[in-house]
Amino acid sequence: MMRKTFFHSLIFLVSIFSISQLHSAPPKDLAYPQGKITANEIINQVYFVNHFYSVNNISFERDAKGHVTTMILRSKGEKPSVIAFRRYLNNAYADGDIKARDLALFGSGNLKGVRILLTEYNDPDKRKTYKMWLPSLKKIQGFSEPEHDAAWRDSDFTYGDIYLRNPEDEKHEILGEQNFEDCLGAMVFNLEALSNTRLIKNIPSQQCDHRGKAVYRVKSSTKFKNWWYDYRVSYVDQSSFADYRIDFFKDGVLVKRIDKDWVPMSDKVMNLAQDDRAIFWRYWYGKNYQTGHETMIHTWPEVVRWNHELKDELWTEQSLTGN
Repeated sequence: MMRKTFFHSLIFLVSIFSISQLHSAPPKDLAYPQGKITANEIINQVYFVNHFYSVNNISFERDAKGHVTTMILRSKGEKPSVIAFRRYLNNAYADGDIKARDLALFGSGNLKGVRILLTEYNDPDKRKTYKMWLPSLKKIQGFSEPEHDAAWRDSDFTYGDIYLRNPEDEKHEILGEQNFEDCLGAMVFNLEALSNTRLIKNIPSQQCDHRGKAVYRVKSSTKFKNWWYDYRVSYVDQSSFADYRIDFFKDGVLVKRIDKDWVPMSDKVMNLAQDDRAIFWRYWYGKNYQTGHETMIHTWPEVVRWNHELKDELWTEQSLTGN
């Protein structure tokens, strides 16, 4: 049981970047919409954005100053735990069996040296495969994906929130159009009370740059019976289709919120088309209103790269072993 939980813990950290499903999904070449748009079309565009389909590849690296992507978990009244990692997503598979590949390299704590390679296929009925390099065993381990509603221990993101939920798993309707008039939430730290602040120093406490932007409010009601939420409401940018906020409701009560700080990619980068959907996130912040627990995944714009000339060998089992 502990070993299975450990595997799913690792999957979660990679899942923030990619999505898997057993149904048809919006294509990588999904066109930018023109004219009046439906709720289903909005959610398909959100899916496109969250997969980074506007670029061939994107990577979250580490720079010379030590900036690196981190995941922070904190229970109410307790000190946070932090995990650092790098990742490389490749969408540049034009045809054939493979749709995308995603590599994650963990660099802190008991996950240091662990590497995971995810492969997503064009066949909608073919499950994504997971292969992991365990440095302690010096071997590659394969494992299956978790359930939609499974969460990693104290995390505030289910696997459905992160990568398994497909647009057709819910019924969508537009509630209206408005300006987003709030700041995005984020963790607030008392750095003086923490023994190790290197990985969380200077993480933003709040993001208010998106205030005043025009958004769609889209209600998405789950089709699953006896589910942990009845519906969720997304606040989606009308130009970029960034989902800045998702509120989850059960029996009419707000039970969880996920905020995402999206920013545009530079149009000076090689081969980057002029597409408002060419954006990446600086952080995700989740809060469970029933327990007060918080989760934050944060990166630095200085370490995010896209459309780089990377060798295909990076996304192979040989790369997993470090050889």
